[in-house]
Amino acid sequence: MGIVNINPRSLMARLISLGVIFTLMFALYTYSSNIKSHLPGLTNIKSHLPDLTIFPQQSSCTPDAWNSGQWEYKPHTNRTAMTKKEDALEFAGLEGCASDREFFWHLASDVKAQWSRWPKVASYAWKPVEECDIRSLDGPAMVRDMVEQGGWLLLGDSITEGHFFSISCILYPHVRATPNYTENPYFDRAWPQNLYLNPSSPLIPTLRLPANFSIEHTPLVTFRRIDLLLNKTELIDLHQELYHPPNRFELFSKEQFWSLSPKEYMPLFTAPLPKGNYGTLIASTGGHWTTTVFHGFRDESKEDSGYGIEGVLEFFNHAMRKWATDVQEALDTDRRNGGSLRKTPRKVVVRAYLPGHEDCHDIFEPWTHWHKPKWNWYNWSWIKDFNKIFQDILSMPAYPDIFYLPIDNPALLRPDAHASGDCLHIMTGAGVMEGWSHYIWHFVSQELTSRIR
Repeated sequence: MGIVNINPRSLMARLISLGVIFTLMFALYTYSSNIKSHLPGLTNIKSHLPDLTIFPQQSSCTPDAWNSGQWEYKPHTNRTAMTKKEDALEFAGLEGCASDREFFWHLASDVKAQWSRWPKVASYAWKPVEECDIRSLDGPAMVRDMVEQGGWLLLGDSITEGHFFSISCILYPHVRATPNYTENPYFDRAWPQNLYLNPSSPLIPTLRLPANFSIEHTPLVTFRRIDLLLNKTELIDLHQELYHPPNRFELFSKEQFWSLSPKEYMPLFTAPLPKGNYGTLIASTGGHWTTTVFHGFRDESKEDSGYGIEGVLEFFNHAMRKWATDVQEALDTDRRNGGSLRKTPRKVVVRAYLPGHEDCHDIFEPWTHWHKPKWNWYNWSWIKDFNKIFQDILSMPAYPDIFYLPIDNPALLRPDAHASGDCLHIMTGAGVMEGWSHYIWHFVSQELTSRIR
């Protein structure tokens, strides 16, 4: 048998090292036990080793967890009746709104015959499943994050414009809005709408303003009316490339829509201070992808199945792949050009689109489950298919900085929360759009901090 040569000094050093390790582990175990005995409510500290977590875990609430919940009755006031249209603010727990475009239309209090909806319509709060750990909606805290981590650029149709108005109420009075629609109500809806820091906000002395940030010129939130996310020329060119239509073929009808190219709005999103300080682009589309806009796909013989909507869905798939590719390339270029040096990297989120609710003004409380529509109004019955297509595209590894948020369930369960004149647009103050802001704020400031590359 061979004899193993043992170095006494080496053996002694190893024994001492092992002793130190066991002593440290025992000390940590004792410390953990003492904490648990003095703080019985602190359940996230485990009683077994190894668990050497020193910093508290981040709050967590995935999009699916947020989307799974119910509306809970939670009134903001003891008042029982609306006596003037301004009361909508108090019923919703809002101090005011910075934006003045179609002010009372957005609050849905513009029709006196519907005032009986209050206070109930503004008395519900979304309660996600129990595993959601999320901070309360807090306008001043959102302002701080938008200044220090980056503002929001909202792209979409009139539903997203409603979201912008709602944000102007959440952040009030710490922001001011442009343009002034009270002075000129005829501004074109395609013009940008912005929220800037209000110079008189008491928050300003407490904020860590980035270098070159301008209180007067750097927006915290911007809305651009972009119905299709690609412009008309891009969509026609893509259709010709894919389908090779005859010379006289016309893809679009004369129905009006507004849209821009990523080549126009991505430079806005990535613009340096003081022109821009955007950290999050929020996009949503679906409502204008119809056979009346995309008339080239319309088939009058398919009345019972959407007049050829399947062709629009197929083209939507191709168009959103192009959009995602263009947007990701712009983000990659920004990163190479120094965007990666930002404290918080830029990201894009896509919010699920929403259908309307049939006969919405005859419904006066939230649903507990989704009701399938009786009629095929517009493209509402196929919005779920548009959402599924977009979600599948953005699940691909080719788009690591674009995130899909399937957070449509709270709105699907609120047929009572629509504007006074139609059953698609959503009123500010019912909690639906405020919930979008609440979750998106959580997602980009908490959920993504460990996932952005």
